[in-house]
Formats: sequence, structure tokens, C-alpha cells
Amino acid sequence: MTASTGGSASELVVLLDPAGRAVGTAAKAGVHHADTPLHLAFSCYVLDPQGRLLVTRRALGKTTFPALWTNSLCGHPAPGETLVDAVCRRARDELGLHIRAAQVELVLPEFGYRAEMDGVVEHELCPVLVARVDRGPDLRLERAEVAASDWMPWLRFAGAVLAQEPGWSPWCRQQVRLLHDLGPDPGDWPVGQARRLPPAARLR
Repeated sequence: MTASTGGSASELVVLLDPAGRAVGTAAKAGVHHADTPLHLAFSCYVLDPQGRLLVTRRALGKTTFPALWTNSLCGHPAPGETLVDAVCRRARDELGLHIRAAQVELVLPEFGYRAEMDGVVEHELCPVLVARVDRGPDLRLERAEVAASDWMPWLRFAGAVLAQEPGWSPWCRQQVRLLHDLGPDPGDWPVGQARRLPPAARLR
């Protein structure tokens, strides 16, 4: 979900068995192809106090799903890195957004999907988190990752995705259906149970 146009060979993703247990690592730069192995990822939805969601457009040069609009940020936890730490790292590096660990909550611990575009497959167990920021901050986009961004009222965003408007990422479409089932107000969503995470993501 987050492979960049190249990626450092030193960046690793955690490979998983079907039960979500870690079975090894692979270089992020080469893990996405026509037969991508199952691996660990995350998706995060950044919301401000007015209930607006930060949406982003993936860079046109990305290996996977270029140019599509999607949720705020996605990424791969490094080996031994918690989901929350990965969210904070990725938000800083990709968006110039400083998120505190206390602002991040788990909402969909069991989400996973497989999708394909132009012969490149994504195959992830991808817990979904929410980050509630104090205000809609100024961003510093890493253009190799993010082509554009916008803040949208949650209900307008969810309506567009659920109405099958074109241009949204496939994981975002699936996640929004599940988030919609949690209720119309993101402020009322229950916190997900950490025990339902894939075993490889249950780090302290």
C-alpha cells in the first residue's frame, strides 16, 4: 500500500502466514509485484475537531495504485515497530504531520484485503487506526508519496466513497463500508480490541 517509487533496500516489511503470524521480512522496494506475499500494514484516518478527514492523493509515480485518492496515510510497520509508532513515523515523513501516540486509536483490528492494479498486487493484513488531531494543521507533503491533500467533512467523504464515485483506492472503499457500520460520527466509534490484531501486530 505504501511502496514508493523506489524505496530504500534497508526498509523491511513483515511477512505473514495466513494466521497473521510473522514468518520473515522482505525489502519494501521489491515486495510488491504480481504475486505479492501477505504482509503487515496499517491504514490511518486523520480527523480534526470539526470532523473533517484528511484525504490524500497518491503520487503518480508510486509502484502501487498511483494517482488514486485515499485515506490520510498508509504504511508498513518495520520489524519490531508498533502500529502506533509506525503511524507517527509515517505521518511525519509523508505529510510533515506530528501526531502524538495518545492521539491514535485502533478501530478495525482485523481488516485485510487483496487488490490488483496494472499487474501489481497488494496483499495485506492492514489494521485501521484513527488519529484525532487538535486542528487541521499545515502539511509538508513528500511529493514522491503524496501528490495532493484535502480536508473533507466525514459524511461527504463517506458518501462519495460509498456511492462508488471513481478514483478512490480499493482498500479505502472496503474500509469505509466497515467504518460506516460503526456509526455516522467518528467521535462515537468504539475503540477496537487489540487482542483481535494479527499476532505480528500485538507489540507493546
